[in-house]
Amino acid sequence: MSDAFHWTPFHADFFREAQARGFTPTVILETETGPIEAWERKADGPLVYLSAGIHGDEPAGPLAVLELMRADFFCPSIHWIICPALNPDGLAAHTRGNADGIDLNRDYFTRESREADAHVRWLDSIGKPVLFVSLHEDWETSGFYFYELNLTGGPTSHAASILRAVEPWFKPEPGPMIDGHESYEPGWIYHASEPDIPEGWPEAIYLIKKGCPHSFTFETPSSSALEDRVAAHVAGVKAACQKTFVERCAEYGTEA
Repeated sequence: MSDAFHWTPFHADFFREAQARGFTPTVILETETGPIEAWERKADGPLVYLSAGIHGDEPAGPLAVLELMRADFFCPSIHWIICPALNPDGLAAHTRGNADGIDLNRDYFTRESREADAHVRWLDSIGKPVLFVSLHEDWETSGFYFYELNLTGGPTSHAASILRAVEPWFKPEPGPMIDGHESYEPGWIYHASEPDIPEGWPEAIYLIKKGCPHSFTFETPSSSALEDRVAAHVAGVKAACQKTFVERCAEYGTEA
């Protein structure tokens, strides 16, 4: 698998695979490169929201979402919303920011970019997810790690299953400091429900402020082989969702 990410075939492939599995798109914003789309498949079960591609130099996330779609991972009892590529201009140019150089994942408070402004207005129009998973990469690390945010007041025990799922590809990033944050355990950052920079809100902070009770932000090491980064994200998403499937579907009276 080449590290080169090509927007046009990716968009065509995802569009085809998602439509074939009963997802319908909503165009959040038209960019010069292409549309920012939210793909939804409604169900009676809980709402789970998955996003990727907000940083254009992090292709493993969008490709992992495409792989999950191809593998028919998205079980029909869950209400799914997926934004597979939140930064088309950046993905096409292989740059972290958008065409104006704005880091979209620091723009969910000030909303200086068209992308974040449109995305926030769309987020405000949907229901409150019970789980949010965001896929990212980090060029400064050699292991896998994730941020956990939740409204329970402490780390959740089932988060350890994510690290076990990803370990065939990446060991947990060692602590005690990861990405400038004190780690709860190797590979695991339990983050307060507040941004590191007061006005520099990432998507995950906006979702927690909106009332989403639980989120994970995954980070794979971008210096490693792309196929390994994609596989790690796929495994991590499956592990993150599994306990939610079981617990929440029991509440909703549906099957996981």
